[in-house]
Amino acid sequence: MAAGADSGSSGRARTSVWLEGRPAPKRRGERPTGLDRLDRDRIVAATVRLLDSEGLARFSMRRLAAELGVTAMSVYWYVDTKDDLLELALDAVTGEVELEEDPGADWRDQLRELAVSYRGLLVVHPWVSPLMGEYLNVGPHALAVTGVAQRVLRRSGLAPEQLPGALALIYQFTYGFATIEGRFARRCADAGISQDDFYRQVIGTIEDRPEFDETRDIRESRTGATVEELRTCDFAFALDCVIAGIESLRAPSRRV
Repeated sequence: MAAGADSGSSGRARTSVWLEGRPAPKRRGERPTGLDRLDRDRIVAATVRLLDSEGLARFSMRRLAAELGVTAMSVYWYVDTKDDLLELALDAVTGEVELEEDPGADWRDQLRELAVSYRGLLVVHPWVSPLMGEYLNVGPHALAVTGVAQRVLRRSGLAPEQLPGALALIYQFTYGFATIEGRFARRCADAGISQDDFYRQVIGTIEDRPEFDETRDIRESRTGATVEELRTCDFAFALDCVIAGIESLRAPSRRV
């Protein structure tokens, strides 16, 4: 369901579960059975499990209710809409990003650690990527991650007006890399083939094609490595390039 598709009972265009600022709606009718076994944290945790195991396209409130062993109406006692629930799940997994902030540590190393952790989040939970394109990710966990990233980047010596662009570079680079990685892994899993087997099939198919002769030395340099090892190596080097670019744009007087 796209953001804004469910406007709620007021008829207003939906913004975000974090911005609505309204109390829980009054419920009518009898209290659904099984409600005493629920709370919002349990509902969100079950949502994350289903999204991880079955993907975003297959997720539904009915499927969630079945997972919890309750009626769909019971779930709606705790969340207004499916959109709200997906936003809550999105912020819940964002809390998995490691936030070990050390003002005395090298800002470059801390940016690397944040980016690596963010990449891991997107790969482990591939449903997160499309939701980040649909929703304002302004829950408490997301704001905590952004706050740490901003404070770390400030220590780089960039001018204040440069910070938003540099932060966007880190986020968008990591998002793009990990989104492709996560979708590829999911596609292989759905097809019942390992990433390494699929990669070997591809290389075996193109190995002798003349149009790929110029990349033979590149392929040979990567022989023997697993797909995961290759991606980790590529990500680390690309991230070094990103950080080097940030370093090069700092004013000389602000370099540390």
